[in-house]
Amino acid sequence: MENIHPIFDRMESRADKERLLGHRGAVVWFTGLSGSGKSTLAIALERRLSARGILCRILDGDNVRCGINAGLGFSGEDRRENIRRVAEVCRLFVDTGVVVLACFVSPTRELRQLAAGIVGPEDFCEVYVATPLAECERRDVKGLYARARRGEIRDFTGISAPFEEPESPALRLDTSGRTVDECVVRILRVLLPALDMKQEAEQQQ
Repeated sequence: MENIHPIFDRMESRADKERLLGHRGAVVWFTGLSGSGKSTLAIALERRLSARGILCRILDGDNVRCGINAGLGFSGEDRRENIRRVAEVCRLFVDTGVVVLACFVSPTRELRQLAAGIVGPEDFCEVYVATPLAECERRDVKGLYARARRGEIRDFTGISAPFEEPESPALRLDTSGRTVDECVVRILRVLLPALDMKQEAEQQQ
């Protein structure tokens, strides 16, 4: 580390970036079983936020594993490193004033706490997509549950590996009984106040 000389103090600050964009940065962390609707909600939310002039970026588990985390597997150690790297990327985006929509199964509380700790709890909005296993398996858009049932995929969350439900998420959503639009409206009710710079300024006065 002796040859590393960070230049953070000479870069434009997060506040500078947020003033430029007109909104605060934040991370919406979608957690839940495969097929629960995380990516579908993120895509719909991205469009709603963009329509409001809010700059956002989706980080999806499958997409990330095609790029920055292509060399990682699904062992406990690799899962942890996957989430650690993703959280560090999220923090970079947040420091640029961007709203990150992160879609990751992140099955354990320890993994989600790791992500929240890196991002910063004040910028971390955990959305638990609590769609029941039976509904997720019925959708099975990737065919993963069928393969897990046949024993072709080891340690598959919900089948041969556990999922630890969040104890106090910012929002809990079961997509099996609501439309995508209804779910997005509920997310916006929680998220928009946190992105409002005027409200934050008033609170600081």
